[in-house]
Amino acid sequence: MNKRTGKRFISDAFAALTLSLSVLTSSGAQADTLADALVGAYSHSGLLAQNRALLRAADEDVAIAASVLKPIVNWSSNLTREFGDSIRAGSTVMTGGISATLQVFDFGADQTRTEAAKETVLATRATLLRIEQSILLRAAQAYFNVSRQQEFVALRRNNLRLLNEELRAAQDRFEVGEITRTDVALAEAAVAQARSNLADADRNLAQAKAEYTNVAGRKPGQLAPVPQLPQTETVVSRAQAIAVRNHPEMTEAQHQVAANELFLKAAGFDMLPTVSVQGSLNLNHTFGNSDPAETASVTLNVSGPIYQGGNLSARERRALAVRDASRGNLHNVRHGVQQGVVNAVSNLVAAKASLEASERQIRAARVAFEGVREEANLGARTTLDVLDAEQDLLNAETNRISARADQYIATYQVLESMGMLTAQRLGLPVQIYDPSAYFDLVKNSPAKRSKQGKQLDRVLRALNATE
Repeated sequence: MNKRTGKRFISDAFAALTLSLSVLTSSGAQADTLADALVGAYSHSGLLAQNRALLRAADEDVAIAASVLKPIVNWSSNLTREFGDSIRAGSTVMTGGISATLQVFDFGADQTRTEAAKETVLATRATLLRIEQSILLRAAQAYFNVSRQQEFVALRRNNLRLLNEELRAAQDRFEVGEITRTDVALAEAAVAQARSNLADADRNLAQAKAEYTNVAGRKPGQLAPVPQLPQTETVVSRAQAIAVRNHPEMTEAQHQVAANELFLKAAGFDMLPTVSVQGSLNLNHTFGNSDPAETASVTLNVSGPIYQGGNLSARERRALAVRDASRGNLHNVRHGVQQGVVNAVSNLVAAKASLEASERQIRAARVAFEGVREEANLGARTTLDVLDAEQDLLNAETNRISARADQYIATYQVLESMGMLTAQRLGLPVQIYDPSAYFDLVKNSPAKRSKQGKQLDRVLRALNATE
């Protein structure tokens, strides 16, 4: 699949997906839609807030690394009281000074570390996208599981109603001698089992709603009808090609390798000399003497390591090992992403086949049930035969509900496996978090009291208020 075809597929897929989400949103003012669940998950997730903060910490690492390349200015002062036999009345000396140091040349070691920190930022951004995908997938799963369990409860409740009618009919027929007490007992047992099954369904629905509330930040109401399935790639080789290019886990691993390559390069530079310039201005004043002494100096420093107990060599070997480990991780991630595509696509294919089979099973089970019930009315079938046929129909309807929910979940798993399940790609009506906004504010290492630093403080206060 060439790049143009891949881009066209992604565009078509998300046009269909956005349309299905918009249909859901407009399907009913009161009903909860899939879009509601996804928006709630994106806006409510503490895990997203946590990793956005970790990304901002990685942004600050770039500022920290870049600050070494700027002048370092310090001030100092001291007040000294001298005592001694040679000093008749003692003396008080006050000294103050300002010093500035600028690293002029280090063969690019610190600049390389700054570039490595930037690669780490890009890897952390990919981590944030990966977590965003997992949260949105969890929200979709929670939504369809609530829908599944609501249908199960309705099905079990209807089944209990039908079995109660069967029990009343069996009791009436027993009164006129058409059937035995055993048939009535079978009907009573079936009603008791249906009540137990309904209780289980109610429990499962309560647990599914709790998961939805945990993910979306609020309890679900009545759910809207399920939307049209979004378009997905079901050819494994094509889906894998999209995943290798787009999945944030691949992007994360690739930037980790790039960062560790740069850290290894910087470790080699650490064995080379550095050149720096230092300037100082000092004021020395002895109380009682009206003429303070002022001194100034400028120094050019050239220094380099000779022997540090093997520290620098060990650091370089360690950086090499970390680089090799990240390369191995990239290899594993690529295979893991490709396997994830296979798993997701096979789940979707199986769910579609199961849904088609359950439809045929329902048609056959309904014909069988109606036939057995008519034959029982004529005395050719027993109550047990009727109950068995009804249970077969119930099982078929249950299978269809599960298969339909599994199909929707598997579809979104395919999108996630290809790296296409993000708020931006889905077109969700949310304020998309811009990972570059904070980075652009801090990349030049602004001082706290500077204009840019004050602007950054306002941004941080706003972030703390929303998170």
